[in-house]
Amino acid sequence: MDHIKAIAFDLYGTLFDVHSVVARCDEQFPGRGREISTIWRQKQLEYTWLRSLMNRYVTFEQATEDALRFTCRHLRLDLDSEACKTLCEAYLRLQPFPEVPETLRELRRRGLKLAMLSNGSPHSIGAVVGNAGLRGEFDYLLSVDPVRVYKPDDRAYLLAEKAFGVGRSSILFVSSNAWDATGARYFGFPTCWINRSGSVFEEMGQTPDWQRGGLDEMLSLFDSGAAGR
Repeated sequence: MDHIKAIAFDLYGTLFDVHSVVARCDEQFPGRGREISTIWRQKQLEYTWLRSLMNRYVTFEQATEDALRFTCRHLRLDLDSEACKTLCEAYLRLQPFPEVPETLRELRRRGLKLAMLSNGSPHSIGAVVGNAGLRGEFDYLLSVDPVRVYKPDDRAYLLAEKAFGVGRSSILFVSSNAWDATGARYFGFPTCWINRSGSVFEEMGQTPDWQRGGLDEMLSLFDSGAAGR
């Protein structure tokens, strides 16, 4: 792994648990939190992909709110404006996975440059990372907002290459989202797929260079010369 000079991380689902909103959803709709969170997240992703295809970009906050409104209509839940605001704000206070803070610190101690490359807006990324007290662990917080298209479009991944100022083959891309790891691999990043749930990878013509069950297991890549997938 001597050729790796920098690491770009996905935010949602990779470093931060999108389902940490379940408790807040349960407060608004008792017993429905997990169901709401699952559909909300899936529809949020669909809306980013579809808007990219239609060239009809909106901010991630808007896509998130639209997805929540759909979810509640789909589940026949009465979502008033105050509840909508409360739940959308929960996305600004997502919790990092337990191993994330110390792993980021260890990677920095090893001299690696770190960036967040997210579909979130600058406001969303800054709020999530800041509320978790992790802003100081990143050299760059990169939003797709300047290019107005969502990952897995190449223009989104190019933001990291430009920010780091090194070739894409020297940037490790890390995501728990198989579609994101696929897009990054097509772009030319070496990729590590964080597979916490024991899922199977997508069938879209690419495979990750490495697969790990948690972010802390990434450290072995730099200890062992990245042996094995």
